[in-house]
Amino acid sequence: MTTQKASLAMRASFLLTLYLLSSLHNAYAATTRLSAAQQKKTEAREKAIKMAKMRAAGQDVVGMTKEAAELRSYELRKKKKKGILKRREASLAQVLFPGASPEEYVAGERIPAFVELVESKKTQLPFEYYDLPTCPEPHEKIQKRFKWRKNLGSRLMGHQHKMAPFIFSAKGDVSCTTLCMMEVGPKNIRWMRKLVDRQYRINLTLDQLPVLMRSKELNYAVRGYPVGFKAPPSYTGLKEDEFYLYNHLKFTVTYREEPEEFEGIRITGFDVHPVSIAHKVDNVKVEEGKILENSSSSSFPTCTRDSSPVNEPDTYLALRSGASGGDMKVLYSYEVDWVESDIPWADRWDVYLVGSPDDEIHYFAIVNSLMIV
Repeated sequence: MTTQKASLAMRASFLLTLYLLSSLHNAYAATTRLSAAQQKKTEAREKAIKMAKMRAAGQDVVGMTKEAAELRSYELRKKKKKGILKRREASLAQVLFPGASPEEYVAGERIPAFVELVESKKTQLPFEYYDLPTCPEPHEKIQKRFKWRKNLGSRLMGHQHKMAPFIFSAKGDVSCTTLCMMEVGPKNIRWMRKLVDRQYRINLTLDQLPVLMRSKELNYAVRGYPVGFKAPPSYTGLKEDEFYLYNHLKFTVTYREEPEEFEGIRITGFDVHPVSIAHKVDNVKVEEGKILENSSSSSFPTCTRDSSPVNEPDTYLALRSGASGGDMKVLYSYEVDWVESDIPWADRWDVYLVGSPDDEIHYFAIVNSLMIV
């Protein structure tokens, strides 16, 4: 009997010890969770204060700097969550394109750009890019080498992306290069003026990234670029509105290079700055609609290796017929600048969700700023 009582006492003592240890463990875990929660709140508060100071200092959210990327990521923190019950931090690339992997390119590798529909927020009638009086699309043999990888949305909508006439090679800067000469008749001129008046925009993509037109000063970014712009009489001094065509494009492609993580480069940004310039083409004989290859810089003094066209009122290309009512000569040109950036590939979509591209007030402001830059 005594042995049995001693055994029961030892068992009770053991159970009591387990209970006390369990209580201590739970108390420690609760304290740790509380401490972690408090630490998380403190970090969130400090982060909010830091971001508020950056905004107050005038930091933009559309640039490609580390500071702009950090502020952009903070504003999109709620969208960068995955999961239903337990939501965890993720990049927008993981949220929007699960399973998508980045493309790496070696220096000098040809990267195709594709054109999408020419659209306007003012009308529901889109046009194909090559419906415009622009340079012809690349040869069919070239297009077969570079095929657009359609996603499910593109297939369902029936989008047919065509290859753009511009040449992009990884890390290959391109100085001002003439593309082709087009003669635009009076009928097409009137049509182009309507497209400008209705705010039609041209959309391009490179490495699945839509081209962006940014303004750090206005802290804003919009997809695509306008066909041209309209200037009121108060600006031109004329009796009525004048319409101008954007015929020169300045492309900026940002990329990230991490030799320790991957080979080659990854594209993290695709920007454009459109320019309207009346190239000097009067004394130059060029076959209409033919792609200009290895054209001499002396043939076109407004587009050379050492000079880059800029938006100046004196050299804008007005959408008007010639002096005798004949066709209007348009010389299309472009340039490409490759810039290394610290922005990770997974964060390259952030800038597309920060702004509100449909806001007409900001759109007009950006177009107006381009007229004087």
